[in-house]
Amino acid sequence: MPFRRSLLPASALLISGLVLAGCASGDAETDEASSFRIVTSTSVYADIVADIVGDSADVEAVIDSAAVDPHDYEATARDSLTVSDADLVIMNGGGYDHFMDDLLETADVEHVMSVVEYSHAYPGEDGEEHSHDHADEHDHGNEGDGHDHAEADEHDHVQGFNEHVWYDPHTIEHFAEAVQEELDELLPDASEQVVAGTQEVLDQVAELEGRLDEIATDHDGETAFFTEPVGAYFAEAAGLTDATVEGFAEAVEHGEDVAPAVLNAAVKSIESGEVSVLVANAQTGGSETDRVIEAAESSDVPVIEFTETIPDGETFFAWMNANADALSDALG
Repeated sequence: MPFRRSLLPASALLISGLVLAGCASGDAETDEASSFRIVTSTSVYADIVADIVGDSADVEAVIDSAAVDPHDYEATARDSLTVSDADLVIMNGGGYDHFMDDLLETADVEHVMSVVEYSHAYPGEDGEEHSHDHADEHDHGNEGDGHDHAEADEHDHVQGFNEHVWYDPHTIEHFAEAVQEELDELLPDASEQVVAGTQEVLDQVAELEGRLDEIATDHDGETAFFTEPVGAYFAEAAGLTDATVEGFAEAVEHGEDVAPAVLNAAVKSIESGEVSVLVANAQTGGSETDRVIEAAESSDVPVIEFTETIPDGETFFAWMNANADALSDALG
């Protein structure tokens, strides 16, 4: 069930109801300001956007629980009503949250943002990676992965493209700036709040990137093996080289069996000392994932876990900084 993130405390809402008769004009302005509704696919983007808009809009996530896997989520009738009532819809895109595509087919929503569009690694429809300002400062692409970036599967997943773009601080920077630009047009009366909120998000992104740069400096040349692509952008931003055997992470992510030859190559790679840290998806697993984790533990290779969505009760940046702590501690 989607979680309604009301940006006004319950006590404030109660008080406004009690004094409605005496402060009609003031409450009308408040109602107008908070009537703008933003719906996001997951709590990841709801939390970031809520930081930007403050109390200028209501922000709601279709998926707000860390127990729900967006890959497999099936939209409900209530989700359909939620999205249909939105002034702005924000989704990850790239085939990750395909349930949003289903919802938008029947919803009359004029303004939709897809976060993958703000990743310079996203190939888009023409199969060529996007280019953004400062893209050369932090290279988070998937170069050399041997895949055709223009192909898509049944859920429009672009083959060879890592959809987990919220783990790329540079993408979040571009996304926050794009949200500000969008709201400048859609919510002009809240411009001061939106500008301040966006700057707060950008400051936190810069702080996170600084931490990752420190890891890169301290651990130049070290490598990471991923059981799934979750966190790959994050580790790349920390200067780590992806040592995942080709075909392993893709198979696990799509719920397919890992070919025996690929699994054997993965285990040998870990046991040979070629891997500095193993990064597992805490929300999914299987026998092949268990096998490489076992190989890592028996070879004294540190194992850390990243999640797809924000742990319940956490904020986006607290979560990302905790991931940075885990990565630094493992390599340290």
